[in-house]
Amino acid sequence: MPRRTVRTDRRGITNSKWRGGADMGFGGYSYDAHAKITLSRSTLTKEQVFTAKTVHPLMTPFGVRARESRDSPTHPKSLGIVFALDVTGSMGDIPDVLARRELPLFMKTLGELGVADPQVLFMFVGDATCDHGPLQVGQFESSEKEMDQWLTWSWLEGGGGGQEKESYEVAMYFAARHTDMDCYRKRKKRGYFFMTGDECPYPAAPRSIIRSLIGDDVPQDVSTPQVIDELGRTFEPFFLIPDQGRRDKCERVWRDLMGDRVIAMDAPGDTCHVAGGLVGLTEGVIGNLDVLAKQLSASGVPNPRIGAVIRALTPYAATLDRDGTPAPNLR
Repeated sequence: MPRRTVRTDRRGITNSKWRGGADMGFGGYSYDAHAKITLSRSTLTKEQVFTAKTVHPLMTPFGVRARESRDSPTHPKSLGIVFALDVTGSMGDIPDVLARRELPLFMKTLGELGVADPQVLFMFVGDATCDHGPLQVGQFESSEKEMDQWLTWSWLEGGGGGQEKESYEVAMYFAARHTDMDCYRKRKKRGYFFMTGDECPYPAAPRSIIRSLIGDDVPQDVSTPQVIDELGRTFEPFFLIPDQGRRDKCERVWRDLMGDRVIAMDAPGDTCHVAGGLVGLTEGVIGNLDVLAKQLSASGVPNPRIGAVIRALTPYAATLDRDGTPAPNLR
């Protein structure tokens, strides 16, 4: 097993650094090495990939000042990207899909779109009213080894209560107030925040849960609309519903909160292609959905999956005039 040392960065944040790789996004990335990692798991079960039975001590959010995404000589234009994944019930399928197959394709898609220095942080979300591990938080990483490490360290608790709500707003609160990204600090460029889920949020992040789970002493509950507003100052936030069958449970509530940034997918396996498309559309490096479809086809994505991705992205792309529909002639 590689030897671990613990250091404290200039802001007093304790981080884990493994020999052969660096934290906070300073490692190099290899698509081939990443694809090899996921291929090695092709015959394993979800339980064999995700073995944790409790929250990893390095993923507890309590007392964390900030998770940092930093520029470096090898990554001079870092872009912070957060995947906040619901791990209650069947939602654990998305982390499994990422770890077994899709995450390298997301990174490859970003590279092909010209997003040179993505740094990915994984968060895992449950229900803070009843789960033992309702919020788990990794680090921003650039290298495939460290990215995969945080993903597979997660505890797929599979809990959740019967309230048809999960503590999404608490995860959003953490991202809004406890991340520090050079893309925004230096260039005023927002990062990207992708939340996956199939339930509604609670109306507010309760003061008591914020204090017990994260350690912040806030004067009152923080409403979910306020949390989303704060999150939007430093991130481009999106909520991804995994399939059409689960839209009715939560779509209306999320659309009232986030509008066309709610993306209803056809299948959990489309998460990475949809997220990559959202980055490309928002950054302006994808002219329209026709361009994206050709890009996905060139990457070997099957036609049925391309169609599903384009359908999911069409409402949002239309808000940017990038859905491929010709503009009306008003003369």
